[in-house]
Amino acid sequence: MTDLSLGNIEEAARLIDPTFLNTPQFVDAALSRRLGADTLVKLETLNPIRSFKGRGADYYLRRVPGGRTVVCASAGNFGQAVAYAGGARGVEVVVFAATSANPAKVARMRELGAEVILTGDDFDAAKVAARAYAAEDPARLFVEDGDEASIAEGAGTIGVELAPLGVGTLLVPVGNGALIAGVGRWLKEVSPGTKIIGVCAAGAPAMADSWRQGRPVASSSPRTAADGIAVREPVPAAVDRMLNCVDDVVLVDEEHIRRAVRVVRDTLGLLVEPAGAAGIAAALQHGISGDGLATIITGANLAPDLRAELTGTGGRAD
Repeated sequence: MTDLSLGNIEEAARLIDPTFLNTPQFVDAALSRRLGADTLVKLETLNPIRSFKGRGADYYLRRVPGGRTVVCASAGNFGQAVAYAGGARGVEVVVFAATSANPAKVARMRELGAEVILTGDDFDAAKVAARAYAAEDPARLFVEDGDEASIAEGAGTIGVELAPLGVGTLLVPVGNGALIAGVGRWLKEVSPGTKIIGVCAAGAPAMADSWRQGRPVASSSPRTAADGIAVREPVPAAVDRMLNCVDDVVLVDEEHIRRAVRVVRDTLGLLVEPAGAAGIAAALQHGISGDGLATIITGANLAPDLRAELTGTGGRAD
C-alpha cells in the first residue's frame, strides 16, 4: 500500500506554479547513438532553481498555515525549491546544509531569501540539526524531503506528463525518494507496463540497499560527486513507497557518473550536475536499452570546480 494519492497528483498538476510544469521531453538523436537506444529525456533544469524540486515544494507550501517558519535540510536543490516557493507566499524559510555543501547551491538558497545554516559533515547530520532547531519553537515547521507525502505527489506530476508517451523503461535518480515514489505511483496506475528503475551512486548505496532489503538500511558516509543523491540515512516512508512502485535499483560508479555529465554536455549541449545525469550513467554502465527508454535530467546546479572543468575542456565526452 502507499499513502500517495492519485487525486492529489492530479490536483498538483493543476495547481503547481506553471514555471515548473510541462518541461521539455524529447528523443535526441546524438544522445541515443551514444547510448545505443532511442532515449527520451525529460529536462527538469529549465526553471529558476534548475531542478525538479520546485514541483513538490510548491505543492507542499500551498498547504502550510500562515505565520509558520518552514525548516528543512538540503544538499541544495530542495532548499532552493522551498526558498523559492516560500518567497512566493511570504513564508520564512530556514535551511540547514552540511559544511561541505556545494557553495553555489548555498549562495543560491540565500539569494532566494532563505536563511542558511551550515552544520555537520554531511546532509544527514545537517538534517538532525534542522529537526532539533524546529523543535525549539512551535512556530517552526520541519519538513523532510522524502517523508512528506505532498512533496512526492508534486514530483509525481512528472509522471503525468510522461505517461502519454508510452515509456517502456524509466531511469530515475534516487536521492531521498520523493521523485521515484511520486512518478512511480502515477505510472504504475496509468501505465503498468512501464518498468521503473532507480539509480543510486555506488558511493551512496543506502537507498538501493534499503529497497533490496525492504527496510531502511543506513550506509557509511557517502563518497560521490553526486551530492543530490548522496543519502546516508534513508527516510522510512520513502523506502516503503518505493517497495510498491520500483522494479529495480542499480548502482553507478563515479567514472560513469562523470562520463554521463560529459555525454549530456556534448550531445544535448547542457551542463548538468552529477546527480542529474545519473539515469544516463545507468544506461552507459549497465547497457540498459529497449523500446521506450527514458530518463529524467533532474538538476543542473553544478559545483564551481566541476563547472570549470566542463567549460574549460573540449573534445569528445569519452
